[in-house]
Amino acid sequence: MSRYSDVQRAVRVEKLRIWFAWLCGNLIMLMIALATQDIAVVSVVTQLVLLGVFVALTVALFRMTGALNRKAEQARREVLGEDFPG
Repeated sequence: MSRYSDVQRAVRVEKLRIWFAWLCGNLIMLMIALATQDIAVVSVVTQLVLLGVFVALTVALFRMTGALNRKAEQARREVLGEDFPG
């Protein structure tokens, strides 16, 4: 049982790290967008690039979270057995 709780704890910590990195990345992008908002052409180009980066970060966030969930589910099945409901 300790192996499953260790995996759960590790997954929880990794999810927090992933969400924190996503939030920090988005805050940095927001600061860049605000810093360039008064420059006409650069502002538009910057916003388009940052929109693409935001989408890429969000996709990566959900893919990594899903992978961690699958890892935790696999560890749960190893400990509790395949026929355990859930």
